[in-house]
Amino acid sequence: MNASPRPCPPPGLGSAAIGPEEEALVLDALRRGELFRYYGNDPAHPPPFAARLEAEAATLFGVRYALAVSSGTAALETILAASGVGPGSEVIVPAWSWISCFTAIVRCGARPVLAEVDGSLCLDPAEIDRLTTPRTRAVLVVHYQGASADLDAIIPAARARGLLVIEDCAEAPGATYRGRRLGSLGDAGIYSFQHNKPMTAGEGGLVVTNSAYLYERAVRLHDLGQFRPYHATITPPVEAAFCGAQYRMSELTAAVALAQLRKLDAIRDHCRALKARIVAQLAKLPGIQLRPLADPEGDFGFELYFYARNADTAGTFRARLQQRGVACQQRTGTYPQYRRDYVISGRAAHRELSPFRNLGPWPAPGYRAEDFPKTEDLTSRFVALPLGWKYTTDDADHIAASVAAVHRDLA
Repeated sequence: MNASPRPCPPPGLGSAAIGPEEEALVLDALRRGELFRYYGNDPAHPPPFAARLEAEAATLFGVRYALAVSSGTAALETILAASGVGPGSEVIVPAWSWISCFTAIVRCGARPVLAEVDGSLCLDPAEIDRLTTPRTRAVLVVHYQGASADLDAIIPAARARGLLVIEDCAEAPGATYRGRRLGSLGDAGIYSFQHNKPMTAGEGGLVVTNSAYLYERAVRLHDLGQFRPYHATITPPVEAAFCGAQYRMSELTAAVALAQLRKLDAIRDHCRALKARIVAQLAKLPGIQLRPLADPEGDFGFELYFYARNADTAGTFRARLQQRGVACQQRTGTYPQYRRDYVISGRAAHRELSPFRNLGPWPAPGYRAEDFPKTEDLTSRFVALPLGWKYTTDDADHIAASVAAVHRDLA
């Protein structure tokens, strides 16, 4: 049975919260005429916005060091290379993750080792034991769509095997695990400020760590091997220069990101309240299987997931909800890595740069859909309900009532 649609607002987060605060900081940056972060009109006083962003982010996220970079992908490549990931290395990464999680590893010359996800749609901790080899250097933990992976299980498993833990918090800035900010629990973390993220500057990213060693290497990697005087005031350099890339953030991007950072917790708290309101109503429905979370209290709250009994039912559920004006989806920009064209073909920018070239007939084991039965099952059955900054309690109630109505129709 269909009902007259009551469209919900577009599910924007940081982008929907852009306002006079961002405008004021951008105009300040423009009027200064200093758009490069490291020097401007007065050599004694470098432009302020990237430095302020780093300082405030380090305080907010509870880490010693923060480095602003040009994108979340650049942040991943920077911290992976800083961590010693390179030719001959392997990095364990969930098969269900954004494209950059795979390509950043490949661009370091290392091999991504795909792992199953569990019901949280994050890395299954049991996979660390199964997939670790003498070549494994790190575990890339992706905190999927606002919620943390099971770090109580993942971090000890990685530590026992001498592996680094890198947290991909691109979709979960501001979320927490047992009261601590995501990104501060592993050896390093990254954030993204791309348009769809909880805080946005259009593009941009951040590397965070408590390690002076990783921080210095990340600084050098993002700035052509240099370690400028500004960074030396934070920690003295101990390494010689080496070849790096150019992933610097501009002052304009930093100005927008700084204003958004100051709004992050307000956006999170708004989403959490809406999601809690919906969950309280769905809890009364028999048979609704919500996405299990490692730390429900720490969830950012911008997307609510539940599982249908099979893929066909999930598809019908989504279609019926959309008819009622509820935004819902199965794919969220994420896709199983083993179904992407460049994985199916094993291609890299140059054959000699491909870490797959010596694995024999392709696709090799570990890169085929049949190797990931749990991931295939879970990602075919979920229904995702996005929330946003402009959603109201009326919108939350409409979503809950629509889910309940469709659930009754399909029972």
